[in-house]
Amino acid sequence: MPVNDSDGVQLAIDRARLVLEVESAAIRELVGRIDGSFSAAVEAIAGCSGRVFTSGIGKSGIICQKIASTLSSTGTPSMFMHPVEAIHGDLGMLLEGDAMIVLSSSGETEELLRLVPVVKRLGAPLIGIVGRTDSSLARECDIVLDASIREEACPLGLAPTASTTAALAMGDALAMALIERRGFSAEQFAERHPGGNLGKRFLRVRELMHGGDRLPRVATDATVHDAIFEMTSKGFGATTVVDADGRLAGIVTDGDLRRLLATHPADALATLVEHAMTRNPLTIDGEELAASALEVMERRHVTSLLVVDADQRPTGLLHIHDLWRTQLF
Repeated sequence: MPVNDSDGVQLAIDRARLVLEVESAAIRELVGRIDGSFSAAVEAIAGCSGRVFTSGIGKSGIICQKIASTLSSTGTPSMFMHPVEAIHGDLGMLLEGDAMIVLSSSGETEELLRLVPVVKRLGAPLIGIVGRTDSSLARECDIVLDASIREEACPLGLAPTASTTAALAMGDALAMALIERRGFSAEQFAERHPGGNLGKRFLRVRELMHGGDRLPRVATDATVHDAIFEMTSKGFGATTVVDADGRLAGIVTDGDLRRLLATHPADALATLVEHAMTRNPLTIDGEELAASALEVMERRHVTSLLVVDADQRPTGLLHIHDLWRTQLF
């Protein structure tokens, strides 16, 4: 029956708290069930030379899609296969060397049970995340992970809530264990997430620097006039200075030019750059993270860094504007 507004507010708060308590309890109870079956599932997936397919129907299917997405982003190529589409031809995607994770709260999902003979015929490891370990599906699986719950959080006891939460948590546990099993790195994770803030955190200096013909460069026997021309044509307020072997000898910046003009106003343009340049300028390796370059610039109060190779030959120039454009700040 309808309730008044004040009672409705409290009922909503009470229900929300109860849902969270029931679902958190469902996850806590999984902890005691992590045993040899779980490690066997991790090893089966780690030893898979192909892809890992996940399959479930209804709300379980949605959880399967998330599990497949998490596995793929953490080094285990995975994809969701809808069980209805599977029994109408999509099982052809399953090849030798693949593995399959099936998810069912009841363990009696007819569409999943019809997949079993084909999966077994291919010799693919069949891992079940089930709500009943005595179910038909559990008996057919090679490895069973117990995701059973005491109760759903739904006030009607009908809508999948705690059961899907537990299954999702079990899938996350698999994916995270596989990260450690494979030695999957943060850099590898970032390669799969090139967009957004995560991708920016792992940008390399070489990806943002100006190199090749865009790199301003003059020889030590060039004049300040030559350096100004190079700086202007390349559009930077600095130019590298290299010796006869192409190694970095120094840098000429706008500040160096101002200081030279203040002390030698008459013959500044004819001065050799080796008498005007800053020796031993700040440098960075192209493989360093762009975030590290930003930290150096801020700490040393400079607006650009020279990028050099192992032989101290300049390969690029990184300007703070390049970092602004990536919104690393």
